Amino acid sequence: MFMLLTVAIAPGLALFSYFYLRKQIQKEPSRSLFHSYIYGMLLTFPILFIQYVFEEEGVFHSVFFRDAIFTSALEEFFKWFVLLIVVYRHVDFRDPYDGILFGASVSLGFATVENVLYLLTFGLDEALLRALLPVSSHALFGVVMGYYLGQAKFVPAASTRPMLFLSLLSSFGLHFIYNAILQAGGSYNLYLLIPFMLFLWWFALTKVKRAHLLAIDQYIEDRRQSR
Repeated sequence: MFMLLTVAIAPGLALFSYFYLRKQIQKEPSRSLFHSYIYGMLLTFPILFIQYVFEEEGVFHSVFFRDAIFTSALEEFFKWFVLLIVVYRHVDFRDPYDGILFGASVSLGFATVENVLYLLTFGLDEALLRALLPVSSHALFGVVMGYYLGQAKFVPAASTRPMLFLSLLSSFGLHFIYNAILQAGGSYNLYLLIPFMLFLWWFALTKVKRAHLLAIDQYIEDRRQSR
């Protein structure tokens, strides 16, 4: 059991450590990020409950609609809602890069519990594949969501409401494409999934770099004004 939990939790912690250590100025208090991680973990249970109820009631007659559209929208909306209600106005949300950290934290909290439950059910055979695909993809969806959340709060040229909406829409769109590829089935879906994951990493890392530059600019400006 200890080995299984370690294998299930390690990918999420490794990914979050990577994004956390990339920030070179004003590192976010670990307590705030840990709380966000816990919120993400707790989100798993209402999401699973809603999915179970809808499935038992036979609401969806299309597996594609259920898994590619409904599941993607449900998971990303709950994560976005937590970020908006709990994190967005928090005093520790201090610069654009913090949006990425909080977004990744909430998403990885959810992905970690989901991974634990999956490996408890099906064993460790797919642990590596899940670390490379579902866990990392959730982290990257959270990075993109958090990037636009940071834009909404800290970038004067950005319109707040459109950016808040874009933070939800972008993560949902990426999640939808990921789930749609998985639903395609057949051996050829790997030929679609691998380039999509490469694109997802590239897209998320460009947002990480951009947010970090904006955070540095804001830090310099704040120091200048405080003199």
